[in-house]
Amino acid sequence: MRVLITGISGFVGRALAASLTDRGQTVGGTYVERHTPGLDLDLYRADLLDTSALGEAVRRFAPDRIVHLAGLSHVGKSFGLEEAYSRVNVRGTENLLAAAGDIPVILASSSEVYGLVPEAEQPISEDRAPSPESPYAESKLAAERLVAAAGGVIVRCFNIIGPGQSESFALPSFARQLADIAQGAQEPVLRVGNLDVWRDFTHVDDAAEGYAVILDRAASGGVFNLGSGRAHRLKDLLDRLIAISGVTVDVEVDPERFRPADAAKRFADVRRIHALGWQPRRGVAEALESIWSAASLAPAS
Repeated sequence: MRVLITGISGFVGRALAASLTDRGQTVGGTYVERHTPGLDLDLYRADLLDTSALGEAVRRFAPDRIVHLAGLSHVGKSFGLEEAYSRVNVRGTENLLAAAGDIPVILASSSEVYGLVPEAEQPISEDRAPSPESPYAESKLAAERLVAAAGGVIVRCFNIIGPGQSESFALPSFARQLADIAQGAQEPVLRVGNLDVWRDFTHVDDAAEGYAVILDRAASGGVFNLGSGRAHRLKDLLDRLIAISGVTVDVEVDPERFRPADAAKRFADVRRIHALGWQPRRGVAEALESIWSAASLAPAS
């Protein structure tokens, strides 16, 4: 199978490219700012808003499937940037579908589309009506509708973590701060946002394998949650990360890091993707170890 990955140089894109290559698939991808090092792939510079470049990438690579990972993905930053998120995530998806034609598209969406779900009504199944609470979630839901109308597959990812994730996200930010403190580049104060949220975390390599299974077994329509099926409190993960680092710190809550809307708890009903034969093989502990390892080996910020 020939698989084209949009956003192949991103956090999940790199892991998915490696997973599919290991499975013997022929992989290509689009990127905007940088290409993926270390993999012998067909790569195409193509912004989602550049219809000519997208069309050329699809024509030249001639994929059997397209996994659409590219787009803007930070929930907190989407507030105040509604137009940009709509332009990239919605119009960009529309442009990709036009370039794809009859080629099946698998969309990376988000559990954020579910919105604020009462704990008594969790785990959250794919049949729950979406109720987005952020510009990011609204843009992903709009993209979902476009892909569904084209007969594509929607993957609602819960929190994916692991090495290589942007430091604008919580756990990589914590690890970066801890590494800077360990290297003497920051005072021993760790600045955080809301730690009393519970989330469903999946190691990025497990998530990549989940996409691979969906590509193999569910290429024609449907919605799938991609998560572990368990909720962890962010504060508990921070405590474990601090213990792994061995750094002594004071934790300081910064109200500026809070989101305007944030669900207290969100975790997935994963029976549908389990029925395809996928199960996560790595846990939160392994992900935290790898996040710390990556941060500690990088130069101080």
